[in-house]
Amino acid sequence: MEFADVVRARRMVRNYDPDRPVPPDVVERLLAHAVRAPSAGFSQGWGFLALSDAADRDAFWAATTPPGAPESRWLAGMRRAPLIVVPHSNKSVYLDRYAEPDKGWTDRDESRWPVPYWHIDAGFASLLVLLTAVDEGLGACFFGIPPDRTTAYRDTFGVPADFTPIGAITVGYPAPDRRSPSLKRGHRPVDQVVHRGRWLAGVPEN
Repeated sequence: MEFADVVRARRMVRNYDPDRPVPPDVVERLLAHAVRAPSAGFSQGWGFLALSDAADRDAFWAATTPPGAPESRWLAGMRRAPLIVVPHSNKSVYLDRYAEPDKGWTDRDESRWPVPYWHIDAGFASLLVLLTAVDEGLGACFFGIPPDRTTAYRDTFGVPADFTPIGAITVGYPAPDRRSPSLKRGHRPVDQVVHRGRWLAGVPEN
């Protein structure tokens, strides 16, 4: 697909065909593209957990879903995804990298960072997974892991303490279209969100 077509076609898919696994070579391309994302100082402090076995996927949903929670339409559709990719950030890698001689800092002081680039860079990598999925004829959805279920997730999969899951991505072949009600909101026009020259430029008066 042309890049512009991939961007226009990308949307969050929340229901998948459970009988069509993601081919192994496609899984590898998804992950290979993820690590091509930009990262501050070329730190590349991310880590990815790829879950394609049914037992591993079931363990993921058991760990991240509150006990006794009813299976919603959203969860039922998401559980059908044949692949889950969990992107993680690693703050320590960034603090270490920027304490190296070529960066000019002599310590690991987190206050030097205007925003947590370790999370941002893992987000960049996640977007490449989403776009690659579209290019491969697949659907994907990025979603969050509830904070109170993070410990259960870590324990289930042995995630090291330095790695923070920033969310999770389901991937698979979309089931017959069932669009999210959120899509009725439509895309906000460029002139509503882009400010040229100064922030107030182009903002309608009340």
